[in-house]
Order: sequence, then C-alpha cells, then structure tokens
Amino acid sequence: MSGGSLKVVAMLRKRADISREEFIRYYTENHAPLILSLLPGIVEYRRNFTVFDGAYVNEGAAPFDFDVLTEIRFRDRAAYDAAMQVSADPEVAQRIANDEENFLDRSGTRMFIVEESASQIG
Repeated sequence: MSGGSLKVVAMLRKRADISREEFIRYYTENHAPLILSLLPGIVEYRRNFTVFDGAYVNEGAAPFDFDVLTEIRFRDRAAYDAAMQVSADPEVAQRIANDEENFLDRSGTRMFIVEESASQIG
C-alpha cells in the first residue's frame, strides 16, 4: 500500500423493520455525524445507497444482502490506526454499537481496507 490516503469500505444492511427512507435518514442525520465526531483523521465519509431497479446481477450470483456501500477515507495509515485505537475504547465502541442498533442489522456488517486503483478517461 502506498503512503497516501487509506480507504475503508463497509457493506451494511438495514434493519428489516425500517424503511429505506428511514434507514437513509437515520444514517445521514445521526450515525454519520456521530462517527465523524468520535473518530479522528477521516477526510471523506461517502455513503452509496443501493438501488435495485436496473441493477445487473449474473445468473446464479449470490443475492444482494446489503443496503449501503460506505467508503471512509483516512488521511493516511497513521490516521486510520489512531481512529481504530479510539474505536477500541470500550465507551466509544459501546456508543457506536448502541447507535448502530437503531438502524443496522449488525450481523450483516462487513468492513475492509481497500487499495484503490482508477483509470483515467480521455
């Protein structure tokens, strides 16, 4: 991995008992601001909400089991490590978990570091 920014991607599933609109609203108005207030070093927090109308899935592929693809960019690896240290604090971890219970099915959460590659157009 290069010495530049570091990106984390999370695939998250909404609770079955809330609507898509409630999910988006809660995530946008409550959870994202909470995460930004608790974890240092985040320079971008992007939420990509799935739209199934017109989605292409290969025959036999596993079904979609997430409602948002979240991208969190940190300034660098040190900023990510600092944020993970803060999130490991039991009080902070509990605040995040309690808030996630309001809108997420936490059993479907998958989060991983990605190495980004882009192609220039034109």
